[in-house]
Amino acid sequence: MPKQTIQLKRVYDKPEKKDGLRILVDKLWPRGLSKEAAKIDLWIKEIAPSNNLRKWFKHDPKKWAQFQTRYAEELRDEKEAINRLKEAIDKEPIITLLFAASDTEHNNAVALRKILKL
Repeated sequence: MPKQTIQLKRVYDKPEKKDGLRILVDKLWPRGLSKEAAKIDLWIKEIAPSNNLRKWFKHDPKKWAQFQTRYAEELRDEKEAINRLKEAIDKEPIITLLFAASDTEHNNAVALRKILKL
């Protein structure tokens, strides 16, 4: 099996061929972005943090460590969504996890890749 490349990218950044399979991992559709412009291959909204966790976190870097822990706990109940993501990863050599947050260091895609050791 070829080595997988898991990239992270803002969904608002221009889609490129080097993105490979583009997977949106947010619960909400990105504001102001059409489906055509987004060029999303798969949307796994169930893998996103709960609304309560997202609202609590608010991309506050001081809450980052605790957010990752809480998010990992939530993901334990989302086995089906995690399996869908892992199946997609197993089929494609290049995957890009897409997120809408403007904070590129403290968001659910960064945490997801780390939690699942992707």
